[in-house]
Amino acid sequence: MELILKPKTLNKENFKKFGEVVSIENRDSKTINNGYAEKYFELSTMDSNEKGGKSTLHIYVAKKREFPLKIDMLEKHPFFSQTFMPRSFKPFMAVVALGEEEPDLSTIEAFITNGNQGVHYNRGIWHFPLISLEDKDQFIVIDRTDCNQSENKITECIEFEIKDTKILLDKRIINGKQQ
Repeated sequence: MELILKPKTLNKENFKKFGEVVSIENRDSKTINNGYAEKYFELSTMDSNEKGGKSTLHIYVAKKREFPLKIDMLEKHPFFSQTFMPRSFKPFMAVVALGEEEPDLSTIEAFITNGNQGVHYNRGIWHFPLISLEDKDQFIVIDRTDCNQSENKITECIEFEIKDTKILLDKRIINGKQQ
């Protein structure tokens, strides 16, 4: 079987079953620092405390992907959520699917951000690794560090190889606009 994914423009409604869109668009804020800053609060809620974990901030420097991109695996983090926020304000893509033990490929979807949006994957959401459209784009990533060094350490990442279905991610946006 072959499946061609065309990314949808990311928005709060079409992404909510996978997580949250990280954006200040249509969000409440409050003025802080004697009027020198606007605080947009609780844009996503990290889920990382399983067995003594803590939330950590990283910077990833991504390599540009070539298209059409073969989606030959998906991964998930069963014990924590994960947030990706571009530092460059350039669009990037996300491929996600629902499923428990393995991804349910009937739910696989692709999204493209507008460059001002990030994505927050809920705990256990299957996703393809970071899909950058530019070389050396930097992303702020917030996820979990395992503070427990004993035998109770959690499984941080589960990978699933897609064998029976050929999935290609098209770079064009679903409404026909060329990226």
